[in-house]
Amino acid sequence: MRAVCGGLALVVALPLIAVEPVALLEVRRIWDQPAHAAFTDLIHFQDRWFCTFREGQRHAGDAGAIRVLVSPDGAAWESTALMQEKDVDLRDPKLSITPEGRLMLIGGAAVPATRNPLTDHYSFVCFSKDGQTWTGRQRVLERWQWLWRVTWHRETAYGVAYSFDPKESPKKYAAFLAKSRDGVKWDKVVDFALPNATEASLAFDGETMICLQRRDGQPNTAQLGKSAPPYTDWTWQDLGKYFGGPQLIRAANGDWWAAGRMTHEGKPQTVLCRLHVNETKLAPALTLPSGGDTSYPGLVLRNNRLWMSYYSSHEGKASIYLARINLP
Repeated sequence: MRAVCGGLALVVALPLIAVEPVALLEVRRIWDQPAHAAFTDLIHFQDRWFCTFREGQRHAGDAGAIRVLVSPDGAAWESTALMQEKDVDLRDPKLSITPEGRLMLIGGAAVPATRNPLTDHYSFVCFSKDGQTWTGRQRVLERWQWLWRVTWHRETAYGVAYSFDPKESPKKYAAFLAKSRDGVKWDKVVDFALPNATEASLAFDGETMICLQRRDGQPNTAQLGKSAPPYTDWTWQDLGKYFGGPQLIRAANGDWWAAGRMTHEGKPQTVLCRLHVNETKLAPALTLPSGGDTSYPGLVLRNNRLWMSYYSSHEGKASIYLARINLP
């Protein structure tokens, strides 16, 4: 560094600080029993890891079941629950921890599973004190409203639900922010003024709510939203890239990270990105071993490592994977 003192230029040598790169430390396939396993989420609860996902014959159009796995260390996994219903496609389970310390699972249900034609589509929740015994599934919101992921903040649950008309082709999606004190009764906060808005993940920077919003249709580029309490007034900026199955997380040093599906190197892959919130930029940082039918990550920061669940068909059929990642 060059400093000026009394007209003289001084050169000050600063110590070099080694910054570790983003690096994949380990990835392992943790479940591959069904013909198709997909749409994951991951959480650390009561000193154990829980991973949930859908099992079925294919991506959609059949009777999907929701599996919950448990592990003490992320290496050895066993099944602790299987939720299923005749001729219903249960899918996209997501996990959170309620303020009173229960595990909460939300998901979507398509009736009939064949969707030919689709007669009902709704969101549901259930709860567990230990991740093994679950309450019965309870419907939430209205028909054709899909609450995709929940984030708790100051004893209130927030989530983005998207709705559609099953008779409309092509479908036109609309999303809104909802909130709840108990995870069962939900109130609309505000409609999002975004065309084609579908899956979204929420996180908080202090009291500012951050939304990473997927879009399907034209246009289909992801959006980054910000809002201050009471979260009724939103500013949106275009990230310029399609991003499927989005999830985001804020590291202890303030860095933001996002994971989802992108067309990367000419094919669909699950990618971890730096999310530059102030610059509105989604910058790929690490491509996970993936391809084909892939994405829907769950993200957990623990012991200075990022743990990520995701699914991929790059090894032959859609299976569940767990990765450990070093962040700088």
